[in-house]
Amino acid sequence: MWRVILMFSLIPLVAAMVARWWFGLRVLTENGGRPCKCDLAKWVPVSTGVEVSQKSEESAYEFGRQLRLRALEDWQEQDPKAARARASSKRFGMAVPPLSGVVAIMAVVVAKIPAMGAISAILAATALSAVLGILSLTPELAAITRTARRLREARSFPRSDDEEAVIRCAMAHAWKETLPPILGLLQK
Repeated sequence: MWRVILMFSLIPLVAAMVARWWFGLRVLTENGGRPCKCDLAKWVPVSTGVEVSQKSEESAYEFGRQLRLRALEDWQEQDPKAARARASSKRFGMAVPPLSGVVAIMAVVVAKIPAMGAISAILAATALSAVLGILSLTPELAAITRTARRLREARSFPRSDDEEAVIRCAMAHAWKETLPPILGLLQK
């Protein structure tokens, strides 16, 4: 039984890590280092207490991060229920895998389950967290798309290539942040 749980846990984990690499890390590697120039009069940075730079020349990685944060802030104002649901799935991904690890280790110590069962339980909880994170990603990507549309209309970037690189990096940041942090440690 533990092997079946292990097998069904590894499939979504591998798929989630491949998707994170393809849509997130790969895009950030390709486009993130691109130097971009922005018109600060038209650029609308985040108004919360998050640290953002106010330079007109920055990497696409940094402008993409700022664009994602701005999209999340706007989304919180427009649809707070959906934004809270996304935040809850991210908190679930942060809490459940380590907690299941502690419970599984304690169960092995008191000889309630074998070591293979503990590994299977930890991987199953992590797989569940990864699946919930990916399933809740779509509204966040839609929020980034809405904010990117406003960015295009404002013509904040004189070059359209810079604008596209920033938007791709913003989407990639969302993919990068969607998986549980324990998987992020495995995949840098």
